[in-house]
Amino acid sequence: MKSTMIHPLAVRAAHWVNAFAMTCMLMSGWTIYNASPILPFQFPAWMTLGGWLGGAIAWHLAAMWLLVANGLLYLLYGIASGHFRREFLPIRASELLRDTGRALTLRLPHEVGRYNVVQRFAYVIVLLFGVLVVASGLAIWKPVQLAWLAGLFGGFDFARKVHFAAMAGIAGFIAIHLLLVLLVPRTLLPMVIGRARASHRTAS
Repeated sequence: MKSTMIHPLAVRAAHWVNAFAMTCMLMSGWTIYNASPILPFQFPAWMTLGGWLGGAIAWHLAAMWLLVANGLLYLLYGIASGHFRREFLPIRASELLRDTGRALTLRLPHEVGRYNVVQRFAYVIVLLFGVLVVASGLAIWKPVQLAWLAGLFGGFDFARKVHFAAMAGIAGFIAIHLLLVLLVPRTLLPMVIGRARASHRTAS
């Protein structure tokens, strides 16, 4: 059976760079969180990166700039190539409710290389979370120099809460994403090589 290109190189590169950058940001961020928790719990050491606060901040900032650069390149590609329009739109409320119900009962058809409405909605939301986590992170990093940005978030303390909430949203997306890969493992190889055989529908 003939294979077709379903994930262009630019999309695959952005995906794997994001995977690396987000892993570094989450783990180093949890080290930073542990130094001054805002909730009554801490992350175990094996989930953290950096070893100490200064090291974690260095990892966090390095990963942040990698994530921002990669995100801007992906944004330019997505707009210029029509990738966003083709893959993420339209999102209709009626279809979203229908497919959400199917997903919750494990009856949602999945076709490699094509996003259903639930997936499109999830990707749009996580992209918005990405913007929010970077903006709130900058407000926390430079609360004096970027006082106007910190002000938009209601001050330093509330910006920390927004940053944590956005991080939790991204972590939740990643957890669900990995679970779906385990449930439908044939979706992984095309994200590595770009190509897949003519897709067929399966419920996931």
